[in-house]
Amino acid sequence: MKSILDRKVVLVGGKGGVGKTTVSASLALLAAKQGKNVLVVSTDPAHSLADAFGVKIGDKLTSISDRLTALEIDPDREVAAHIDRVTQQMKRFTNPDLFPEVERQMRLSKQSPGAQEAALLERIAKLIDESEQNYDLLIFDTAPTGHTLRLLTLPEAMAAWTQGMLRSQNRSEEFEGVLKHLSPKSGKDVHNPMANPDQHASDGLSERSKAVSEQLLNRQRLFQRTRRVLQDAQHTAIVFVMTPERLPIQETERAMKALRAEHLPVGGIFVNRVLPDDADGSFLAKRRVQEAAYLEEIDKTFAQHELVRLPLLSEDPQGLEALNAFSSLLSSALGTNE
Repeated sequence: MKSILDRKVVLVGGKGGVGKTTVSASLALLAAKQGKNVLVVSTDPAHSLADAFGVKIGDKLTSISDRLTALEIDPDREVAAHIDRVTQQMKRFTNPDLFPEVERQMRLSKQSPGAQEAALLERIAKLIDESEQNYDLLIFDTAPTGHTLRLLTLPEAMAAWTQGMLRSQNRSEEFEGVLKHLSPKSGKDVHNPMANPDQHASDGLSERSKAVSEQLLNRQRLFQRTRRVLQDAQHTAIVFVMTPERLPIQETERAMKALRAEHLPVGGIFVNRVLPDDADGSFLAKRRVQEAAYLEEIDKTFAQHELVRLPLLSEDPQGLEALNAFSSLLSSALGTNE
């Protein structure tokens, strides 16, 4: 997994509590030591990146050390900002008589399942789009597995949601025309609503309808670029962190299948908190026997993926000094030079 730090985008995922944030922060520190400009971003609503670094971060770019910047995305704030942006955009292209309906629909959307993921996706897409201008590596410390999988498979759903918003709020023939341009059969029999938009989708429409169409097309193109980046194994790696225990093994295996179905590249697996050889005592001896069986299962189940084992430490690494020490362990495990 040595080449993982040669990618442009790395997403660190896994079951809650397995050490994703520690690995994300340590990878970021290691890459910065190697001379890369790194941005590490937390998309987990239960942010622990600030706790790991021992530095207040929040939803703003925060310098952690030389060449390393961190950001914690606030999902609630993103939802509010996202809904406000969409509302204002809709009002620009909607008759004033329909404003109350637009506002009602957007209030409902704010509470709808997936609203948080939709807002996060747009922020992540823009970060990926813009980050290469200032950073060599973008690392995402993601939420627990299920949330992350929904996020990674969301672009198609976002396109369908946008089309649905127009259908419900704008029933004139002209706005129906926009939808027909975007999905010729109203999306009912389109397998993939993210199919490349027609370059001339707005031909023949009024100026207002063209504006609506272009707005939707721009959003689609943003999500398409994000999708291409995420599916490019030379550009992106999705790595999992797991512990040698039953539930993390099963959850990681399910996640791998889901990613393969979406053609998303898995860069490897960090097997965290493996008992060190010098751990002793009868209690640990029993744990070691159980752990050995799980490690053997991990080796068989994930034989086609690179596996990196990281030791259980006597204390959780917290603060820059501890994370720097852990990044040295990580460097040795990856076979890289700091």
